[in-house]
Amino acid sequence: MDISSINTIQPGKFLKVIKTLQYGDMNVIGQPLVGSNATLLVSCCFEGQTLHAIYKPDQGEQPLWDFPRNSLSKREIAAFVISYLIGWNFVPPTVFRVHKAIYGKGSLQFFIPHDPRLNYFNLPTRQEKIIQQIVLFDIIINNADRKAGHIIQDENGKIWLIDHGVCFHQEPKLRTVIWDYAKMKIPTALLLDLNRLLIILRKKDNKLAKKLNKFLSSGEIFMIESRLEKLIESGIFPSFEKDKRPYPWPLI
Repeated sequence: MDISSINTIQPGKFLKVIKTLQYGDMNVIGQPLVGSNATLLVSCCFEGQTLHAIYKPDQGEQPLWDFPRNSLSKREIAAFVISYLIGWNFVPPTVFRVHKAIYGKGSLQFFIPHDPRLNYFNLPTRQEKIIQQIVLFDIIINNADRKAGHIIQDENGKIWLIDHGVCFHQEPKLRTVIWDYAKMKIPTALLLDLNRLLIILRKKDNKLAKKLNKFLSSGEIFMIESRLEKLIESGIFPSFEKDKRPYPWPLI
């Protein structure tokens, strides 16, 4: 499927992608990455549409001491929900796949074809507004692992964000390669985006926002709102705390 069809998240095409991820017949293509957690490239076919996706089954997850067992896949979906609700749309469509999942339930994310040699450090063009959005997004979701390689660019030049399994912890765990804007003012337009997201989360009547309850604890959702409040009130990009490790390892 042409990725340009979801770049703007057009309602009809977007829903078709979600349905294909949720119900399509899955076939394993291969293992694109070798890491601590199982990550598989699969094809999904549904009602004449075929697309590729990244499948992370719960049973392939390695336990972490600071995150609940079998919760990383759910955090992937929560990151997509937040990206969509705030209107930035840089997390590929992601679902929690249960129906006929080859190796059991887990996250399934639309695969973005990209050049793996490119990452945050060597992107051809620097899109300041997008980078600032990424910084704020990682603060909101408390991303403990924003590596440079988790920022990719598709063939149309659009920036996408991947790998959000270790996010949304209630305790401060932000680790990122992007500290360029520390102590600088957050642009007004982005503050308005943050405020709109906070309103959506607090109203509790948005159907998509309600889905966060399936993937995160009430305490984790409360902390999303708390982090948003602090950003809006300060109006400043925060800097890292000197007594904590601010960068992920490896950086890429």
